[in-house]
Amino acid sequence: MVIMIAAAAENDALGKDNDLLWHLPDDFKRFKQHTSGHHIIMGRKTFESFPKPLPDRVHIVITKQKEYRPEGCIVVGSMEEALSRVPANEDAYIIGGGQIYELGMAFADKLDITRVHARFEADAFFPQINPHLWKMTANEFHPKDDRHSYDFSFQAFVRK
Repeated sequence: MVIMIAAAAENDALGKDNDLLWHLPDDFKRFKQHTSGHHIIMGRKTFESFPKPLPDRVHIVITKQKEYRPEGCIVVGSMEEALSRVPANEDAYIIGGGQIYELGMAFADKLDITRVHARFEADAFFPQINPHLWKMTANEFHPKDDRHSYDFSFQAFVRK
């Protein structure tokens, strides 16, 4: 199964200047729980936003830079090539950024979205979720608290 996992604001904002716009510890925890032990597919800028590769995951980086070779990563030139590097019986998680989500939307079977209930100025956005193509199967609301500055919901969508 191909799963896109993202945290996106009400206006689909993902980030600005290659950084996140919020700090939601429960979202980080959920991301780790879902992606650990799996292949994660991302663009070069997303990979470079990490201080180091994420543990217990196979990193597949999509880039047009032919000489790009970060240690411990599979580097490919397209979404099709990235998906071909994932064993047939394993889930693949597409983790961003905005351009990679755009490319991945046609291949995704499921969307795991943390919807941040606010609007942000951004330069990277999640593609709009077409209700004719996607059915919401879960929507779990979490109010802001002392560790989370914004209300958010964990939402799941499956392709119709």
